[in-house]
Amino acid sequence: MSTRDPILSVSALGFPWQTPDPFLFCVHHDDAYPAGNDKMGPVASLAGRDLGQDFAGKDGWRMYHGTEVPGFSQHPHRGFETVTVVRRGLIDHSDSLGAAARFGGGDTQWLTAGKGVSHAEMFPLLEATAANPLELFQIWLNLPKADKLVDPYFTMLWADAIPRHVLTDAAGRITEVVTIAGRLPDVTASAPPPPPNSWAARAEADVAIWTIKMAPNAAWTLPPAKAGTNRTLYVFCGSARVADRAVRASAVALVGDAAVTLVAGDVETEMLLLQGKPIGEPVVQHGPFVMNTRAEIQQAFADYQRTRFGGWPWPSDDPVHARTEGRFARHADGRVERR
Repeated sequence: MSTRDPILSVSALGFPWQTPDPFLFCVHHDDAYPAGNDKMGPVASLAGRDLGQDFAGKDGWRMYHGTEVPGFSQHPHRGFETVTVVRRGLIDHSDSLGAAARFGGGDTQWLTAGKGVSHAEMFPLLEATAANPLELFQIWLNLPKADKLVDPYFTMLWADAIPRHVLTDAAGRITEVVTIAGRLPDVTASAPPPPPNSWAARAEADVAIWTIKMAPNAAWTLPPAKAGTNRTLYVFCGSARVADRAVRASAVALVGDAAVTLVAGDVETEMLLLQGKPIGEPVVQHGPFVMNTRAEIQQAFADYQRTRFGGWPWPSDDPVHARTEGRFARHADGRVERR
């Protein structure tokens, strides 16, 4: 089948979401957390939950690996990047380099694990008298062999620096495109730069991470990509016609590199676009490590057991920041950003 075909396949979303090279993993967390208690955990009984491995979605929310506060306690990574896009709610980040952050409400954290970093991602429930909804995407982007052992690095893409493009069709219906990485043609605002060793930092890699929100029945044309780029559209709310194919919610469409017409259904529709030129190297993954060979995976485990990727400078495996703390990032070099 030619890469000029507008739509290559449509299938149901699995868990995690299917991702072609250069992406490794994508998951959509959407949890209706209740009010928070004095420890910033849920004001609700945790009885009947498999604490430490709670992914069942009981009552519309999950504790994940958390036991008091929801989230993902200390865990290591090597050989790839995490891109965490928080649409609602907050994440408290702490890592083995001593860096920390609280971010959310449209912010994105982009972390290059490189040669190795451990971090915790906890979901503090700050509201004591109201619900604490949390919605985020976590996307794993591979690193090429040449960059798998670079120094760890993270950057914050704050919500007010991420371009939001409001586009109107001939009938006046609106499509909003948020460009976390990559840029729309014929616009001046570009996404903040990714980390310097990211595959996305190479112009020829044609990486784009966009969220697309379409009003009912809105029409918009997804611009073409470079020849040979992999492009995936995840429809996670509403429905749409992608080229000439009907795509309902909880479905994924693999599209070609030509322009593709999108038309929303009768309700508001939302999609996530992931695109990029494939790295085209062997991928060997074991848990939180992604390398090119099995021997490199074994070395990653040995290195982590020996060094703990810098140790863990926090008093617990699941640290959260003070309830009164706002959105901020403290980098390993001591530089502090506040929002």
